[in-house]
Amino acid sequence: MTLFQQLEIATKNAVTSIFSVTLENVEITLTRKDQNGDFTIMVFPMLRHIKGNPAVIGEKIGTYLKENTDLITDIEVIKGFLNVKVSSKAFLADFNLMLSDENYGTKGQDSSQPGVMVEYSSPNTNKPLHLGHVRNNLLGYSVANIIEATGRKVYKTQIINDRGIHICKSMLAWERYGNGETPATTGLKGDKLVGNYYVKFDQEYKKEIAQLIAEGKTEDEAKKQAPSLIAAQQMLQKWEQGDEEVVALWKKMNGWVYDGFDITYKNLGVNFDSLYYESNTYLLGKDVVQQGLDKGVFEKDPDGSVWIDLTEDGLDRKIVLRSDGTAVYMTQDIGTAIQRVKDHHINSMVYTVGNEQDYHFKVLFLILKKLGFDWAENLYHLSYGMVELPSGKMKSREGTVVDADELMEEMTATAKEIAQEQGKLEGLSDSEKENLYKMIGLGALKYFMLKVDPKKSMMFDPEESVDFQGNTGPFIQYTHARIKSILKKSGFDTNALKSAVNLDLTDKDIAVIKSLQQFPDVIQTAADKYSPALVANYVYELVKEFNSFYQNVPKIVEEENADLKQFRLLLCYKTAAVVKSACSLMGIEVPEQM
Repeated sequence: MTLFQQLEIATKNAVTSIFSVTLENVEITLTRKDQNGDFTIMVFPMLRHIKGNPAVIGEKIGTYLKENTDLITDIEVIKGFLNVKVSSKAFLADFNLMLSDENYGTKGQDSSQPGVMVEYSSPNTNKPLHLGHVRNNLLGYSVANIIEATGRKVYKTQIINDRGIHICKSMLAWERYGNGETPATTGLKGDKLVGNYYVKFDQEYKKEIAQLIAEGKTEDEAKKQAPSLIAAQQMLQKWEQGDEEVVALWKKMNGWVYDGFDITYKNLGVNFDSLYYESNTYLLGKDVVQQGLDKGVFEKDPDGSVWIDLTEDGLDRKIVLRSDGTAVYMTQDIGTAIQRVKDHHINSMVYTVGNEQDYHFKVLFLILKKLGFDWAENLYHLSYGMVELPSGKMKSREGTVVDADELMEEMTATAKEIAQEQGKLEGLSDSEKENLYKMIGLGALKYFMLKVDPKKSMMFDPEESVDFQGNTGPFIQYTHARIKSILKKSGFDTNALKSAVNLDLTDKDIAVIKSLQQFPDVIQTAADKYSPALVANYVYELVKEFNSFYQNVPKIVEEENADLKQFRLLLCYKTAAVVKSACSLMGIEVPEQM
């Protein structure tokens, strides 16, 4: 039983003994740092069951705990807050429990629970992944890890937008201007090669618009009548009709893109359990429309189009099938959601998609509820804000996006430059140094992206993210390496994982234990709120607490009291383990040496 559970039970017993009242639960938090105590027992919520002055009630409970348990050494009552000081013995016993749990903070998979599907990335196959995709991937991948750490089976997936007019624009431009070049002949990653032709299409399209305007057309007329756009639209029609040449070109160029994406995903350290392709799913959902009509959920207009009226729900009227019988994105998403539940043993889904799609997902989830799917209650839109750079916004068509591969290379180069300036690489081979630069660079990128609440827009500053001081990935990685250095220097034996039980601990010792105690709850709360930022900021506070401990206790390795030395080495060991575990939930590696 954890210390927190012991304290909760002891408090309930105290209330029953003193007031003859049975409490279902007791609210306990960490004591504020400007007050005395380790934990604060909230008295105010008890007033629903116990009549009287909250300060007097708190005093009675505190005195009882102090006199009748081995947990409490001192108390302080401030109005309706009972601050309690916990004994070193109780903290040590709790610490020993942590040490005995190799997977502390995480839970093994509960096969009785239905799984969760987390969707992220979901790119278009007409351009490389960019900075916005980086935030999307890191958020989705981390949320999947965090949910999995609570014992749920997680399926990581993406839907690849591999069809449509934007894809045909790249295809048309390559056909016209490519001269048969390939990734192999150019040395370019396939996604970059195809992306270049998406930019090329836009350049030629703008020239045509300018020419038509010069000939007297309005801007709207020019945009619609530009020969390149008409040719791309005709190519899309041929694709939908199954034209062999167009389909063959589509398969070839998409294949180049997938090869390029795979390299980026590998370098970023994310993966997927299953893939869905829009070319396979865009017809899904059409049969559901008829079911919706039969149930009276949908309504058909005189022109044959099918709609759903959500005005009573505070939304608008939404089309789900065009008059010519073709599906819209909403229809496709309805069908894909239903298909995923059929494909996997899941009852909930998380969609990692930017906040510009907030309305779309409100409508989608509401339609699925109205269609009678119970699992529609468990759908969540992991909505996130835009990522901007000091230089401004990005535009794909104009080729001014921040390319994901180039960003990762830049982060590694920046980490190399700063690490060399710090001069902390003695004893490492050249290959070990290169691996370390990459680990630091990617750790900086991931941490900077994930420490911000997903709902907030953010400004990404590469140089600030690689700082070895402050709330950054490298600061956390360096602390882990420092701890490993302490353990190595001491000749620490990982087989000796039981601490002494009769030591007088300092406030700094206890502060680290209290930080470690929070880890399981942080993971659960982060899963409930779909927020890796909670894990990121927790691990930052943990390493800050450890560094304060390290600076304020006597030299650990030279400690003469054998039991105290062993305890503090174990405290180092467990802190490093929790730092590594927390970072792994964010996809961040931590070095043994730095």
